[in-house]
Amino acid sequence: MKTQFTKNTILLTGGSGSWGQELTHQLLTNYNPSEIRIYSRGEHKQVEMKRKFQNKKIKYYIGDVRDKNRLMLVSKNVDFIIHLAALKHVPVCEENPWEAVKTNIIGTQNVIETALENKVKKVIDVSTDKAVDPYNLYGVTKACGEKLMIAANLISNRTKFVCVRGGNVVGTNGSVVPLFIEQITKLNTLTLTYPKMTRFFLKLQDAIKLVLRATIESVGGEVLVMKMPAAKIIDLADVVTRRLGNKKSKTKLIGIRPGEKVHEILVSKYEIPRTYDFGEYFVILPQISLSETKRFYQGKKLLKTSFDEFNSTNTKMLSKKQIEKLLEDEGWFDDVNDRTSIKNLDQLEKDTLENIYKSEGWID
Repeated sequence: MKTQFTKNTILLTGGSGSWGQELTHQLLTNYNPSEIRIYSRGEHKQVEMKRKFQNKKIKYYIGDVRDKNRLMLVSKNVDFIIHLAALKHVPVCEENPWEAVKTNIIGTQNVIETALENKVKKVIDVSTDKAVDPYNLYGVTKACGEKLMIAANLISNRTKFVCVRGGNVVGTNGSVVPLFIEQITKLNTLTLTYPKMTRFFLKLQDAIKLVLRATIESVGGEVLVMKMPAAKIIDLADVVTRRLGNKKSKTKLIGIRPGEKVHEILVSKYEIPRTYDFGEYFVILPQISLSETKRFYQGKKLLKTSFDEFNSTNTKMLSKKQIEKLLEDEGWFDDVNDRTSIKNLDQLEKDTLENIYKSEGWID
């Protein structure tokens, strides 16, 4: 497995985010790439990442996946592309729909075209559970991104395109865990949109392992789906409040925000008949005809399930004790005030912080 990346050059779009940094860490620790290229818009994040890694194998490029010319230049002599760049905040995409389309759809097509022209070996598109039976614009754009990626396998036999679909990863930028911690430590009030809401959860390290595994084991045209446990959001809120709150801590129900689902789906009822079970993950074969892919999976074990779909209510549900251990293992209860997402708000007055949460729909 380790020979897959040896002396190869890997490009990470959106590479300065949480996923990109963990990918970089695992690539440097467990493999021997010749170069890792970080391509992202965030100057500040890139500066922070340089300070964190200080490794000559990492090259940094400011750029946007919307800028095809820049992407074409940065993709030269690249062996693998892992496509992470996206506008992913559901309410932001709802309020800025064309911007979401330009980044998540047009940007993805730019990645495909530059990979084909530069003869990249394989492209891995990191997708989301929100792409399944999409209800919000973010999900719609990511569903389109999956379709573009899979269909790109029809264009060339040289470059392979694969998707990896996952749910929420604990503690990544913009996720519910740092939000809850910020709320309880700064306002002593935690907001819930809907008490019965459930979400898939997985450690970032485990999610990245599957992304790398997909890069190595896939043949092209598949959607690999992470087998993820789920948690009730109200249980997560209770754990955070108990660990970081006090007797005066409050929980407020504010209603479902624009574009939010009550539960998430990782494999739809339409995909189940062409889904294979590979133990730690599922593989969904494409609707379009890809002879090499079909031949590779012939005789493999199809998924057998009594459920119509794989969603966040019929997977393994984490108990409060398991949620607490997961957060402890990820260090979310250690040095709370030193967390980047919280540290950025340290200097804000309570009223200012409340206004920020109101603008984001977290406080009514």
